[in-house]
Amino acid sequence: MTDATDRTTDNMTARTAALAIAMAAALATVAGCGRKAPLDTPYQAAVDARKEAERNKEPLPPEPEKPVADKRFILDGLID
Repeated sequence: MTDATDRTTDNMTARTAALAIAMAAALATVAGCGRKAPLDTPYQAAVDARKEAERNKEPLPPEPEKPVADKRFILDGLID
């Protein structure tokens, strides 16, 4: 009886390890997806959407408002 229990435990451990490896491979594959460019500001994204709508002869979204000047924050030096 003990021998059968050990085999079952070994089988479950091997199955768990295989599942962990498969999940890690899947996560590594998905992590490589996505846009490889700098992020657009909301203003720039709205301008680009408007230009694309003009090219495709679609209804134009509202004209985006220019952003106000950004005020410096005391912690901005940490990310500059």
